[in-house]
Amino acid sequence: MKPLRIGNFSGFYGDRSDALREMLTGGEVDVLTGDYLAELTMLILARDRLKDPSAGYARTFPRRLEDCLGLAHERGVRIVTNAGGLNPAGLAGEIRRLADRLGIPVRVAHVEGDDLTAAYPGTLAAHAYLGGFGIAECLRAGADVVVTGRVTDAALVTGPTAAHFGWRPDDHDRLAGAVVAGHVLECGTQATGGNYAFFAEGDVRRPGFPLAEIHADGSSVITKHPGTGGFVDVGTVTAQLLYETGGARYAGPDVTARLDTVRLAQEGTDRVRIEGVRGEAPPPTLKVGLNRLGGFRNEVVFVLTGLDIEAKAALVREQLADALAKTPPSEVRWELVRTDRADADTEETASALLRLVVRDPDQQVVGRALSGAAVELALASYPGFHVLAPPGKGAPYGVFEDVYVPHVGATHRAGASDVDTDQVPAPHVPTVHVPTAHVSVPHVAVLHDGRRVPVPPPQETRPLAAVPDPPLPEPLPPGPTRRAPLGLVVGARSGDKGGNANVGVWARSEDAWRWLAHTLTADTFRQLIPESRDLPVTRHLLPNLRAVNFVVEGILGAGVAAQARFDPQAKALGEWLRSRHLDIPEALL
Repeated sequence: MKPLRIGNFSGFYGDRSDALREMLTGGEVDVLTGDYLAELTMLILARDRLKDPSAGYARTFPRRLEDCLGLAHERGVRIVTNAGGLNPAGLAGEIRRLADRLGIPVRVAHVEGDDLTAAYPGTLAAHAYLGGFGIAECLRAGADVVVTGRVTDAALVTGPTAAHFGWRPDDHDRLAGAVVAGHVLECGTQATGGNYAFFAEGDVRRPGFPLAEIHADGSSVITKHPGTGGFVDVGTVTAQLLYETGGARYAGPDVTARLDTVRLAQEGTDRVRIEGVRGEAPPPTLKVGLNRLGGFRNEVVFVLTGLDIEAKAALVREQLADALAKTPPSEVRWELVRTDRADADTEETASALLRLVVRDPDQQVVGRALSGAAVELALASYPGFHVLAPPGKGAPYGVFEDVYVPHVGATHRAGASDVDTDQVPAPHVPTVHVPTAHVSVPHVAVLHDGRRVPVPPPQETRPLAAVPDPPLPEPLPPGPTRRAPLGLVVGARSGDKGGNANVGVWARSEDAWRWLAHTLTADTFRQLIPESRDLPVTRHLLPNLRAVNFVVEGILGAGVAAQARFDPQAKALGEWLRSRHLDIPEALL
């Protein structure tokens, strides 16, 4: 059977506006997927819905579709997107009105049932991560455009493949192959050289978007349209496979994919084959993401120039201490960023930044207390006093956490804990105490003709258990070493899951893998990344990918919307790790 060609045109809310047309005109494709949702995006859409109950979806998508809907219809390309966000029915209705206005006879369906906000009082948004079989129902019934709310990112691929090949829910190996392909596609150009550790090896000024040729057995080839920028090789695919994952078991609502079974091979220029993926029954619970208001935050950045940087910083802190003590915010954080250089030839490079961040449930505390105290120092502090911008009145920030609800009607296998160990909730975050046993998830496919088709849960589930670490490879023989950056011999990619971060590190040769597996332990990671020294750090070995994947629990506090650290999504944590120095065998350098 001919492979199904699935391309991606969006990796986030705000991605390149011309990507849909580029993917429609650049080569052969059967299905195009648009991934718009992330934890922070759900909070943004929830705030939109507070202002306007008819909102809650990605408003940029209809504008993008207006230019391309006729072209997609002419070419028989189906479009599947989670741009519906918190209001998939609303977006589906807008697309129908758009199609009527343009005179294009397209059939629009949507998937719903993920919205559990009413069951979790105190949240702005609470949404279950649905699988792909609702999408499959819509496509089997003839939909040209399928809109969803919160589904897993990979569901945008498992749905079309299940519909096209007739896969059943117990086709675990095939579904797992589609999940892996979907995970590679979901972040768009991150699979084609974007955000890649070895970006200098190709022209990544404007990477093309990826596509997967998926076969009936679940294997696939990751590629891109001819003539588009960027490149696809084993490294770019490995980097994306490690992104926002954890251990060997990558759990989802349709299937648990075994990442330790993935085999990659370069099949030609810009073509990487993925095969060998094994799947298991999904866990007996669905993940539910909760977004709520955490309080208010404010910040001010003082610019310290020239000499006596440490003394200037100490003076500011002393001057503000009394003012902040009068109505103390619940959290006060100072950070001195030494961007200055000695004998600098520009004022900017002679300056350091002193950052003060305050948080509190009361907006008045972080607004007036900070702004008044900081502004009053304008003529009464260190020489050269100025700030990057005056502090405002205090902005709301969000908190993300995840909970788990059971699949209703599924048959559970005996096993270990039901909790997805790859996505452990961040510690020290107040929880919303609602008994999950009382929460049901009515997964429903709303077909283009208005019929509502309930999507049954998986008939078989399997509680997750950690996979024992595989044996280590033979260590390299002793030899001379040199102190050098880790990134000279390995790549890395990092990301966020709630309050946790993951850092995937991979080697590009067998010898480098033998060294990496023995050298970069969890203890070594803690030494290289001081922020992690007091946090749980778990290392997972993935020999087929020549990779180690670290999960650092709690490093992001209450999640990206809380902005707990300088890099709130841990996007550059892997690059920081690569910049750290170790004793590396000279044979690898």
